[in-house]
Amino acid sequence: MSAISLKTATLSALLGAAALVVAGTAAAAGTDKAMDKPAMEKCFGVNKAGKNDCAAGDHSCAGQSTKAMDKASFVELPAGVCAKLAGGSLTKG
Repeated sequence: MSAISLKTATLSALLGAAALVVAGTAAAAGTDKAMDKPAMEKCFGVNKAGKNDCAAGDHSCAGQSTKAMDKASFVELPAGVCAKLAGGSLTKG
């Protein structure tokens, strides 16, 4: 397995795990509709190509990144998750 494939597989697994955490939190809340949404933060450098939430630079916004792990593109993740991801940063660049 190449280094890029390994990074992509690792990134996919980590983002999938983050999604499961969010989904599990929502499921645990059950019928409590008054519960606030979890705090989210912009995590730069962990996107897959075409899977960013927004950014600045070569493109204007969501889904327009042309490369994976673009330091100028971000994905919104639950607060605290970005610091746990390889290559994740709370600041652009």
